[in-house]
Amino acid sequence: MEKETDHILIEAKNLKKHFPILGGIFSKPVQWVKAVNGISLNIKRGETVGLVGESGCGKSTTGRLILRLIEPTSGEVVFKGKDIFELSKNEIRSLRRDMQIVFQDPYSSLNPRMTVGGIVGEPLEIHHIAKGQEKRELVKSLLNKVGLMPEHMNRYPHEFSGGQRQRVGIARAIALNPDFIVCDEPVSALDVSIQAQIINLLIALQEEYHLSYLMISHDLSVVKHISDRIAVMYHGIIVEIAEKEELYKNPLHPYTQTLLAAIPSPDPTIKKSKPKIKENEKDLDIFQRGCPFQNRCSFKMNQCMEDMPLLKEVDKEHWIACYLQ
Repeated sequence: MEKETDHILIEAKNLKKHFPILGGIFSKPVQWVKAVNGISLNIKRGETVGLVGESGCGKSTTGRLILRLIEPTSGEVVFKGKDIFELSKNEIRSLRRDMQIVFQDPYSSLNPRMTVGGIVGEPLEIHHIAKGQEKRELVKSLLNKVGLMPEHMNRYPHEFSGGQRQRVGIARAIALNPDFIVCDEPVSALDVSIQAQIINLLIALQEEYHLSYLMISHDLSVVKHISDRIAVMYHGIIVEIAEKEELYKNPLHPYTQTLLAAIPSPDPTIKKSKPKIKENEKDLDIFQRGCPFQNRCSFKMNQCMEDMPLLKEVDKEHWIACYLQ
């Protein structure tokens, strides 16, 4: 099936989120953690964009900003032609039908006091789609689509394995037939064999429901399997974006090269050339100027310490934020 990638569904423009560090007897901001520091990213209809980077780089904050689960410091997120940060509470409530999220931890994201039927069926009632017997039938259908049995709707989350709980979370996410889903490390808490099943399920549901995904992960093998394009994030900014095959074949940013070199090879006789990076010497969150990767980069120049490099297109659909290119 051909993916419908002709039109942009959602676009983030210069998105920022800075968290204050409070100090002094009056608890005033003394410094700012730049969790997201000027991200621009678009996702087309039917497309999966992978967002990768090490823990703490701002991936999950980006996903929550795009869904307006948290408010931005500045920037825009345009969904179907509307800036979601300008919408009223009632308009945002309606928007929730079209934008959903699958969380990282399948246990803490499910209410332990509700049955699976209640968890999956709750959004159907909130948005006045179905209730009573009609809702029960819809819930059974949704559970079947994610690989669970109809009788599971009367059980509680603690009665399921991690993989089954994540299937419940996915059923809840697709219940309202959304256009866009943020998958926030949906398989990182699961066994490797179960990870493959969940990823294949997400791919099958994407084809059936014509979904667009933002796949957040630190596992490059996971995003390669499911993504069309991959964005690499480092300390609040995107340092490289490319089609997945292009990124793996021709990584240009030193940080991307480091990430790819760290992927274990199934053949122990194959030796990889590993780029040299310096140990982290400073807290990068308090940098005021320059490239956030500067103190770990072996290619640092004077310009890197003065100006933040901006994303530029160096090849067709291949963007990089680095002065080396």
